[in-house]
Amino acid sequence: MIRILVADDEPIERKVVIKKIRKYFGEEVELLEAENGREVVEQFRMNPYQIAVLDIEMPGTNGLEAASAIRSMNGVCEIIFLTAFDEFQYAKKAITVRAVDYLLKPVSEEELIVCLEEAMQRMCHHGRKQKEKTFDEALAVEEKTEDVKNKTISRKILQYIEEHYQEDISLQDVASSLNYSEAYFCKIFKQCFEQNFIVFLSKFRVEKAKTLLEDISINVKEISTKVGYHDSNYFAKVFKRLTGVTPSEYRINFLKESDRE
Repeated sequence: MIRILVADDEPIERKVVIKKIRKYFGEEVELLEAENGREVVEQFRMNPYQIAVLDIEMPGTNGLEAASAIRSMNGVCEIIFLTAFDEFQYAKKAITVRAVDYLLKPVSEEELIVCLEEAMQRMCHHGRKQKEKTFDEALAVEEKTEDVKNKTISRKILQYIEEHYQEDISLQDVASSLNYSEAYFCKIFKQCFEQNFIVFLSKFRVEKAKTLLEDISINVKEISTKVGYHDSNYFAKVFKRLTGVTPSEYRINFLKESDRE
């Protein structure tokens, strides 16, 4: 189980973030709380957690100072900063402590979950070790049966997403279409695609957007709507997070590559 600490001196802000994390990760994570930087450091020292979501402006020891202290004890904790202040010095300091990201409040559920998925992937990469193969034949048969079942479910999920990704769909919509409870569907989806629904949907939409961006007759705002985002600014933000460039930059790069050919 992944241990995630959420630190914010505002109890309501803290609870909101925790609720968003719990909604998408459920029992896969153990959530801890801290109301200032001193508690952040003390909890890490007593029982280390793998991911820290830290507010920056906290009384006493702030989030940046707490992150530096964590780094001095253990370099593998993944750190995400949340702040209401878009300050260059904060962002610069976030880089020095090797933070996963620097998010501005109020953070959307999608942005937070995508960022946490990235943190978990980085965490797994750092902690990955070679494991011995100890599965016997009976277990291999069981896994094969489970694999066939998951492939069937995967096809149904992909079909639904393909037909509805342009709409404002949610995890609950897909679960309902397959007659699954939300909790069971979350578990099945993670088994099938090794990531959460909201992250998968974002990547799916971005891939569709890439294809549309190759057609210069369609403007970016129209593409945003075609792939399910009614806010073009938010679409651009998600696109850049997943590709490293804005939609317009992606189009320019594509056109340059086409000219070379």
